[in-house]
Amino acid sequence: MTATGPEVLSKFKDEGVEILRVLYPDLHGVARGKDVPLDEFRHVEHGLTFCMAIMGTDLRHTPVVQHGAYPDLVAKPDLETLKVLPWEPTVVACLSDLDSPEGTDTPPPDPRGALKRAVDAFGEVTLEPTIGPELEFFLLESDDDAPGGLRRRLDRLSMVYTVGPQADPDGLVRDMARDLSAMGIGAFAMNHEFMNSQYEINLNHSGALDAADRAFWLRTGVKDMAAQHGLVATFMGKPFNDQGGSGFHIHLSLERGGANVFADDKGPDGVSDEFRHALAGVIAHAPALMALLNPTINAYRRLVPDSLAPTHGNWGWDNRTTFVRVPPERGAGTRIEIRVGDGSANAHLAIAGILFAALHGIKDGLELGPPIEEDAYTADAPGEPLPQSLDAALDALEADDLLTSSLGPETVDAFVATKRFECERHSQWVSDWEIDEYLRHL
Repeated sequence: MTATGPEVLSKFKDEGVEILRVLYPDLHGVARGKDVPLDEFRHVEHGLTFCMAIMGTDLRHTPVVQHGAYPDLVAKPDLETLKVLPWEPTVVACLSDLDSPEGTDTPPPDPRGALKRAVDAFGEVTLEPTIGPELEFFLLESDDDAPGGLRRRLDRLSMVYTVGPQADPDGLVRDMARDLSAMGIGAFAMNHEFMNSQYEINLNHSGALDAADRAFWLRTGVKDMAAQHGLVATFMGKPFNDQGGSGFHIHLSLERGGANVFADDKGPDGVSDEFRHALAGVIAHAPALMALLNPTINAYRRLVPDSLAPTHGNWGWDNRTTFVRVPPERGAGTRIEIRVGDGSANAHLAIAGILFAALHGIKDGLELGPPIEEDAYTADAPGEPLPQSLDAALDALEADDLLTSSLGPETVDAFVATKRFECERHSQWVSDWEIDEYLRHL
């Protein structure tokens, strides 16, 4: 007999848990939800209602997309995702499935639902996508005199790949990694990254939905734990002019019956036809994927030559200057690494887009072009230029009928409208650069 929701939660109550936190990612990847006392769960077991406008609201709190007369959406707790939060030990959290209220047939925008459909589509061809997410972030502290009121907490050069008190003076990032590991999301290592006060907490690879869920938990947990210490953790792509940015690298492989179908020890370069077709699909949809992988105005500040972030839709063997890098491991470790992603990307939307692109390549047998063997920034034929702005990337996404239909028009339309409004607001804003450049001279 399957246990009921209250029965599942009763064991947590015995361990001192008092609150169930029901969460879902909005279009920005921000955690939205409600806290429910465990004793009240029976009243919300079948779903919690929210105004659907939250799935079309920008980061300045503007409801850009009303979805009609401000209707509801329903967040149905997915108790298979339950996680006790070590940094809030009286709280157990879960993700949720989004749906429209009973009696209505307009589905809400739903990044996690789009990824579920992508995984199901691979299941139809008996393939299981495996994802390894890599996320970087900056740790900041308040400073009224700094731009934006925040400064880098550890502003010291050449701390890349260092650990211990010099890189993490009070052990906060170490404690973050420990608590995220205890939470069960596969956080297995941490280190200071290349930029000042930039860190990475490594996650294991797993099935695509689980990997996106874990990337969501990582981002949410890091930001919450920083807030508990009066700090700000930001996954914003390029928060500083004098430093490089934070990426979101996504590793993809495909399995059938537990075997990696990208591997072929008898094939050229140790890779299979499925590998080449999937990679060709990702390259073919690279312009449209940019909107999902780099969904902010700021993200495009990071995509410049010699930044280890790509500028063209291309690929290469162990080449960190290309859109897709093929790491040198073969056999069970054969995979592709999409390197263009920005730390601000919604993990569920970004991974869903990549999967639908790869599936297109496999189903249609798309042919893979030649690799870039040299520095892609100086290569003679580096591939198709990637969109250089969010506006241009949104144009490419809207023009990509396969991706928009696969992700779901309700999700893509709300995403594009919200992001178009972001671009419009930005185009009308007088920046600090303009003041510094023109005010005194002209």
